[in-house]
Amino acid sequence: RVGDFDVLVGVNLLREGLDLPEVSLVAILDADKEGFLRSETSLIQMIGRCARNVNAMVILYGDRVTSSMQRAIDETERRRKIQMEYNREHNITPDTVRKAIREGLLSEVSAMRRVREAVHSDEQEHDRDELVLELEKEMLQAADALDFERAAALRDHIAELKASPSGKVAAADARPSPRGSRGRRQR
Repeated sequence: RVGDFDVLVGVNLLREGLDLPEVSLVAILDADKEGFLRSETSLIQMIGRCARNVNAMVILYGDRVTSSMQRAIDETERRRKIQMEYNREHNITPDTVRKAIREGLLSEVSAMRRVREAVHSDEQEHDRDELVLELEKEMLQAADALDFERAAALRDHIAELKASPSGKVAAADARPSPRGSRGRRQR
């Protein structure tokens, strides 16, 4: 909202309460893929995300125009005509909504960051702790299933994670290889 971003990719634009009058372009990819996220109602709601900006534009990308797309376009045009007539009758010149940015939200985010730094509980350490708990459960399940080789590998991996001074966990190292998870080899 303060102009730090030129592009924002949204995956949940159907959520109620999103009020971003600064949005000047909505591009809907795969608009021709029928389903809940590309229904007439969903398309109208996503199109409406830029309705409060007079210079806004919506682009629907697709290989064909589906019936949902056409109905959404028709409904948007119908509403636009009604609004234009109303504006003409009442001598209203449309303008982009200028909404004040709530400083409270910015200060709240800043305060949360300071607390996190003071407590030294960064996200990576939290992620590592969650991974350790998950691996401990898997280790116990492997032991219950008499897959002691996998349980031992998990135990060793947990020890490595706990000993890690930085708490950083690479995605590739998150789990030990599943080499012992298939039971005994047949000869």
